[in-house]
Amino acid sequence: MKWIYPLLANRSFLLLLLIINIAGTVYGYVWYGWQLKETPAIFLIFVPDSPTASLFFVFVVAAFLLKKNWPLMEALAIVTLFKYGIWAVVMNLLVFFAQGELDWIGVMLIFSHFAMAVQAILYSPFYRFKWWHLIVTAIWTLHNDVIDYVFFMLPRYHMLNEVTPEIGYFTFWLSIVSVGIGYYFVIRPNRFKLELK
Repeated sequence: MKWIYPLLANRSFLLLLLIINIAGTVYGYVWYGWQLKETPAIFLIFVPDSPTASLFFVFVVAAFLLKKNWPLMEALAIVTLFKYGIWAVVMNLLVFFAQGELDWIGVMLIFSHFAMAVQAILYSPFYRFKWWHLIVTAIWTLHNDVIDYVFFMLPRYHMLNEVTPEIGYFTFWLSIVSVGIGYYFVIRPNRFKLELK
């Protein structure tokens, strides 16, 4: 598996990854456009979960291209990319089971969000965040869950409305697992670490 890291650290590949993530982030905010129009201003920052996660990663990759680390963005990126990547895969699979079919946008969302989760972990050997970055990220992530499931600002899948409490419960534990992913891949002793060249 280590053979892949020289490719991941290559400047041309990083530039391509930056462009892809910028495009995905813009698409994500557009996708949320109709919901954002109906969202009270106080909640706006918490509604577009996936594009905000990929925006964090845009900052991470931009810093890598400058041969720097931005630890808080790295912590936010690994936790939220993994969380919302896996969350969107599960939600779209639930839509498929509820409706018996999934349109091409749903299929695209499954693959693109799974890729979000994978890229978050693949780049973890290059991250340099510390405990306090992860704690801030955990607060942000769990607070976002409160906004979504107490104030009902979650992404809307009307066909899943009847199981919203169960989805909220699943999402809380996915947040905990995602914070654990951040610890395991970046903070734990003897973790796999690489330098950007």
